[in-house]
Amino acid sequence: MSTGKSLRILIVEDEILIALELESLLQDAGHDVVGIASSSAEALKLGRNLNPDLAFVDIHLSDGPTGVEVARQFSAQLDVPVLFMTANTKRIPEDRAGACGVIAKPYTERGVREALNYVLAEQPGDEARRTVTFVPFGAIGRGDRSSLS
Repeated sequence: MSTGKSLRILIVEDEILIALELESLLQDAGHDVVGIASSSAEALKLGRNLNPDLAFVDIHLSDGPTGVEVARQFSAQLDVPVLFMTANTKRIPEDRAGACGVIAKPYTERGVREALNYVLAEQPGDEARRTVTFVPFGAIGRGDRSSLS
C-alpha cells in the first residue's frame, strides 16, 4: 500500500486499539507515526513539539468532543493538515474546522489509502473521488488553506 512520499503523522485517537491498528497500517504504507495522543491537551503538545506533516484526528477524545478544536488549532496555528476519523460526521462543523477530509469509522484500509493519496496529490486540482469511506473537503496544501473553508 505504499503511497510514494513518506509523511510524519500524528494520530489523535483515544481508543488505543484503533490507534495502534491505524499506526500499523500507516507504517506498512511507508509513513512515520511520530506520536499518538488521546486528549486535546496531549495532541496540541505533541503537535507543537513534533511538527507532523499530517494528523488523523478523532472528534471524540478522552476529554470529550474536543477533536474539532484540535483540528482548528492544527490548521490555523501549526499549519498541519487534518483528516477527521469519526463515526459521527454530523459533529463536523460547517466550516470543517480547517480539516481537509473525513474518514468514516469503522475505517477501511482502502479509505485510509484514498485519504493519503488525496493528501499526497502533487498536482493542484488533483482530487480523490468521493467514496463511502473517505470524503475530501477540497484542495489542500501548506500555506493555502483558503479553499478549505
